[in-house]
Amino acid sequence: VASWQLASAGTFRVVKEPLAFLRVLEWLFAIFAFATCGGYSGGLRLSVDCANKSESDLNIDIAFAYPFRLHQVNFDAPTCEGKRREKLSLIGDFSSSAEFFVTIAVFAFLYSLAATVVYIFFQNKYRENNRGPLIDFIVTVVFSFLWLVGSSAWAKGLSDVKIATDPDEVLLLMSACKQQSNKCLPVRSPVMSSLNTSVVFGFLNFILWAGNIWFVFKETGWHSSGQRHPPDTMEKQSSSYNQGGYNQDSYGPAGGYNQPGSYGQVGDYGQPQSYGQSGPTSFANQI
Repeated sequence: VASWQLASAGTFRVVKEPLAFLRVLEWLFAIFAFATCGGYSGGLRLSVDCANKSESDLNIDIAFAYPFRLHQVNFDAPTCEGKRREKLSLIGDFSSSAEFFVTIAVFAFLYSLAATVVYIFFQNKYRENNRGPLIDFIVTVVFSFLWLVGSSAWAKGLSDVKIATDPDEVLLLMSACKQQSNKCLPVRSPVMSSLNTSVVFGFLNFILWAGNIWFVFKETGWHSSGQRHPPDTMEKQSSSYNQGGYNQDSYGPAGGYNQPGSYGQVGDYGQPQSYGQSGPTSFANQI
């Protein structure tokens, strides 16, 4: 029981650190991103009131959903020319931006979950040989870029989806609505609040991943080497000045200019007393 409590306490402490805590937030926000976009389904309702009331259709329901291949969404509308009806479809295919956004969210969810498990249970192997932090750093930078691109693309795609599913725009597709004698009105517009939320979560994910780059970088050897290099350089410089010829040897007691026997003892032109004592002694003896 004691060992289990220690393990749980250690796990909780790792999760409270910024690196693991942000990974947990990324995991949650990725769920919200792909759930609000990938799980969307909506629709609109239109009414066409023909001059001949028997030909009218006051409840034309048009349903659409993710991945927003609107050109495949078909519906029937009255022509107000007898009982004949025309088959129409919405305009546009916005599946590429939507699917790209959801794909990024799913992979970000999986990686955040895996990284959190590694932080908690395999911390030693993660830091071994600096390979784990380097891979983590590269993946974090890549996902930051992908979130920015995917969220921007999906924001543009969503604005196009709103235009393509605007009831007033859809009414323009109907031939009956081009005649002044018929009345075409929107009954219900699609609700896009969850799709707006998905775009918000997309940019929030970009902020989280971009902010986490610094905390992952601190785990790499690049940051550690950058911290250790200046002290090493100063130590090398100080040792070179302390051990070199300027402090101890050049002008000190053992230097080339202060050695006592440079001119008096070991010269080429004399033994000891060649210039100091031999001259005066011989002169005195001669006197």
